[in-house]
Amino acid sequence: MQLSKQQIDYCMECGVCTGSCPVAMELEGFSPRGMIKRTLGEPDGNILQSRDIWACLSCSRCSDRCPVGIDFPRFIRTYRNKARQKGNLPKFSHHGQFHTITAIQAKGVKQDRIGWAKKAGKICEKGDYFYFTGCITYYDVGFKYLDLNMIQSAENNLLLLNKTGIEPVVSNDECCCGHDAFWSGDDDTFSTLAEKNMKTIAAAGAKTVIFGCPEGYSMFREAYTEKFGSLPFEIIHITEFLARELPNADVSFKSKVKKTVTFQDPCRLGRRSGIYDAPRDLISLVPGTDLAEMEHNRENAICCGTTAWMECSSCSKSMQKDRLKEAEAAGARMIITACPKCQIHLTCAKKNTDHNIDIMDLGSFLAENID
Repeated sequence: MQLSKQQIDYCMECGVCTGSCPVAMELEGFSPRGMIKRTLGEPDGNILQSRDIWACLSCSRCSDRCPVGIDFPRFIRTYRNKARQKGNLPKFSHHGQFHTITAIQAKGVKQDRIGWAKKAGKICEKGDYFYFTGCITYYDVGFKYLDLNMIQSAENNLLLLNKTGIEPVVSNDECCCGHDAFWSGDDDTFSTLAEKNMKTIAAAGAKTVIFGCPEGYSMFREAYTEKFGSLPFEIIHITEFLARELPNADVSFKSKVKKTVTFQDPCRLGRRSGIYDAPRDLISLVPGTDLAEMEHNRENAICCGTTAWMECSSCSKSMQKDRLKEAEAAGARMIITACPKCQIHLTCAKKNTDHNIDIMDLGSFLAENID
């Protein structure tokens, strides 16, 4: 990604990004503008050895407000591959197990990705609709200690798709979208995964790919399009698909417990993809549910604190706890998310604290309240 001289010059006189950056608010000395200065303005010969290369959450809060349109997360990502080549690696969370799983998928391991789907609903091997499950089925084992049942989220998404009359393809040959490899500078692994997924979708004959995860959707929307050009199929996030189809489907909702909820806007769904209304429209389908907005919402929403399974730190935990406080201040008894990682990170932050608030994915919230 190249920046023009005009962008660089304007950047050096600005500072909106640093004032918006949640990392800069917690990590002394970090600044998106400072990183552009160290790489392009007044080059720092040691920049590729800097830990600041990995500090950015790629949440896009800075670029969303940048007066000259600098996509800082994409900009700093270009330096991460170079940093890797210099031996400067990110600190992987969870002992790197999820990056290892991604690498194994890139090698062509034999998977059983559809056992859960066969039990949960109706699927097919070929058809017009492809449900891109993502890595959520692998998270189930990793987060039992948080009492999370991540596969249930995928099961409920499939249930809702079936309610709209869709029996999607769920494929054993699908693999990780490459999000974590891409944002951690592992370009080779990302490319391998992307090529595998494009072949798998083509073999299924799908005309529309529905994503249960914001990361997968944003990767196809941005990185895959950049790599392959115009995609030969429609892509849509499940919140937009369901917001369009559920009101016309033979399904009704009845609130089991009337409550006030709030919505956590995922960075990849909101700022990077511009989807804000669809999740809220879906929440409104459940009568007796009051949606209260947190102080920071929509384009100003605060990131759940970490990304790509790396650099989880005291800075991340502070952001997550602040988010829980915002939800409680809004009067919410539940945080609804549309991103597996938001659900995991906020649940993790809640553990061993006095915060008394439920955290649930949107698909499960809807499925739980089907009349």
